Amino acid sequence: MTTVARAPELAERTERPSRVARFGGWFRNPWGKPRLLSIVTWAFVIWSLAPVVIAVIFSFNDGRSRSSWQGFSLRWWWSDPDLSIVNDPSMRSALFQSLKLAAINMVVATPIGVALAIGLARWRGRAAKPANFLMLLPLVTPEIIMGVALFLVFDTLYGFVGLGTTAQILGHVTFTISFVVIVVRGRLLGIGREYEEAAMDLGASPVQALRLVLLPLLRPAIFVSAMVAVAISLDDFVITQFLVGEASTETIPVRIYSAARAGPTPATNAIASVLLFSTLIVATVAGLILRGARRREQREGSAVEDLARLEI
Repeated sequence: MTTVARAPELAERTERPSRVARFGGWFRNPWGKPRLLSIVTWAFVIWSLAPVVIAVIFSFNDGRSRSSWQGFSLRWWWSDPDLSIVNDPSMRSALFQSLKLAAINMVVATPIGVALAIGLARWRGRAAKPANFLMLLPLVTPEIIMGVALFLVFDTLYGFVGLGTTAQILGHVTFTISFVVIVVRGRLLGIGREYEEAAMDLGASPVQALRLVLLPLLRPAIFVSAMVAVAISLDDFVITQFLVGEASTETIPVRIYSAARAGPTPATNAIASVLLFSTLIVATVAGLILRGARRREQREGSAVEDLARLEI
């Protein structure tokens, strides 16, 4: 009787798929979400961000160790009278130099890049495509090659410039212009030529159409490209390292590299955190500005689609 009573239960268990089989069916469901892609993406994000988070946390360590937690403290930010980033003269000098280069790079590279982007977008002729390719060349050139080339130029060919702040500014501007052109050209291809043509049909000259119609439409992209110029200048290490002159021309990345080779303290983590937070703020503001512009225009898609339309 017991065997007969359990027969339906055993049959039900036999027919019911196991948990492993159900998980496999759920995971391989072609109509479901791409779960494997999500898992791989989140694993990569966690793997990439974990060292950064640990470095930021240890900038608040009370002791000198960068691997053993000894309590929370702001010692390496401003409490320590000699080694904190506020009281260390080399740290303050590196921070000031980075901010100065970023500001000048933004002011110089942005208008040049905007003018170059408009010219390349409106240029029609046999030399247009070669010019577009040359404009993108700094993007595909390894940065160390760019750094060596700029070092040789300023050290031998243009010796009157010399190494230091001026050479660093010229190097940053040379490297950043291509990024400005990419952002502005993406915006140009997104808005098209209709607004300019409509303005000229209504009697505006080409200069008036540029000044009163095109530039206001490009304002979000111009602001974003300026933020990109700031972020690139703040983060750059290779070109800046090749063009460093005196110790006062070291930037935050160069100072971090120098400190990491000579008995680093958590102050190195603190100055790296300042660089990280500055870059994140700049990138977030730029993204929000561009996103708001697209929403006001009620355009679908994203800025990445505009950039994908670029032709070389």
